[in-house]
Amino acid sequence: MAAANPAKTLQDEVTCPICLEYFKDPVSLGCDHSFCRACITRCWGRFATDISCPQCREIFPQRNLRPNRQLRNIVEAARELRLQTVKEPERLCEKHKEPLKLFCKEDEIPICLVCDKSKQHRDHTVIPAEEAAEEFKEQIQDHLQTLREKTEKLLGCKVRGEKRIQEYLRNTQTERKKIVSEFQKLRRFLEEQERLLLAQLEKLDKEVVKIQKENITKLSEEISHLNDLISEMEGKYQKPANEFLQDVRSTLSSRKKGKFQEPEEISPELEVRLGDFSQKTVALMETLRKFKDTLPSALETKRGESVGAHRQVNVTLDPDTAQPHLVLSEDRKRVRWGDTRQRLPNNPERFDYLPYVLGCEGFTSGRHYWEVDVGGGRFWAVGVARESVERKGVINRSSKAGIWALEGHSDQFRALTFPVTLLPWGWFPSRIRVCLDCDRGQVTFINAGDEALIFTFPLGSIPGERIRPWFWVGSRSWLSLCP
Repeated sequence: MAAANPAKTLQDEVTCPICLEYFKDPVSLGCDHSFCRACITRCWGRFATDISCPQCREIFPQRNLRPNRQLRNIVEAARELRLQTVKEPERLCEKHKEPLKLFCKEDEIPICLVCDKSKQHRDHTVIPAEEAAEEFKEQIQDHLQTLREKTEKLLGCKVRGEKRIQEYLRNTQTERKKIVSEFQKLRRFLEEQERLLLAQLEKLDKEVVKIQKENITKLSEEISHLNDLISEMEGKYQKPANEFLQDVRSTLSSRKKGKFQEPEEISPELEVRLGDFSQKTVALMETLRKFKDTLPSALETKRGESVGAHRQVNVTLDPDTAQPHLVLSEDRKRVRWGDTRQRLPNNPERFDYLPYVLGCEGFTSGRHYWEVDVGGGRFWAVGVARESVERKGVINRSSKAGIWALEGHSDQFRALTFPVTLLPWGWFPSRIRVCLDCDRGQVTFINAGDEALIFTFPLGSIPGERIRPWFWVGSRSWLSLCP
């Protein structure tokens, strides 16, 4: 169908949607919409990326303006055509039938020359209609620019919001994978423990059955032997006195041979092995029970980590607290066990018996974390301690003594609760993140390699006093604070 007004359609096609004038140096976007180069540049302003089309709102990653030479030619042709067409009849004043060539600024209406001389508009500010139109166009243009800027800001907020949502979804997917991975490790650990324990039980069963068979064989042989002696003695007992007395020594000697020592049902060595097996089973069950009890608080802590992140702090070792066997690096970031006890002043702050050392930094509020490389040896512990922790003599490594830490001790990995909580050795990390929340009285340990939660002490377990990083280094071992 042909357009109702071809001239108006052409007018719309060669008019910039921003300035509402003929295109000047027209350029096209990727969506094929066109604008004056100056208009679209002013509209985008300082934005360099994630810019959008003012008409269809399609977002582009960068500015890419294509000169539209064909449209420029059409604009020139339309301008020439307009000059050749008959001008539309001017609007006339309804009262005086004169052209509306003036504009009254007070009444904000177009007027004619006669109206300007009338009493109604005599004292008003009157300017040419074209001049008034230009002023209002500038105001409308400024208003349009403000509206476009607001639109751009809202579009920016929308884009940023969508990016944050996608980031959150990626984070939840990552956490989901971590949970599945950790529980797979736990299942493998439990299956391995089950296999080992059942194999040990089966071996003990075989040894008990073997002992039982050996005892039954010995008892059967002895019973047969005793039955033979009984028959022999009963036969001799029936003989006449002179024959009976001739062989009485032999009869009594056979009686002595009949003495029998009952075999042991289970050897002492097997009793010890059965006892050790029972202790292992009880320890494993206790570990699983504690893991089950601490799982809800661990999940709560993990959720808390996602809400409010801890602030990383630069921890250094305090040489005034180091036990004399410990050797600190010059930058006080590394500590190792030294075979020779150093001659150091026995100041009140120094641990004098057990190889402990504190960090220089102390915390009374806020959330903080630091990371420790624990790959150096089989005897170490990392965590936090009260400022007032005992420094002299034997100090137990436990929460009861004011120390909250994880410990690697030979073939065990455990949390220093009271009593201690054994952790699966398969979870043994090489780098541990210590997260201290002074406001909630809680310390959490995370595997810095895969962000998996290792252990968390319950909320409120750490008292409201100054807390310092704490370290223990045993024989042929070392620890290193990560930058």
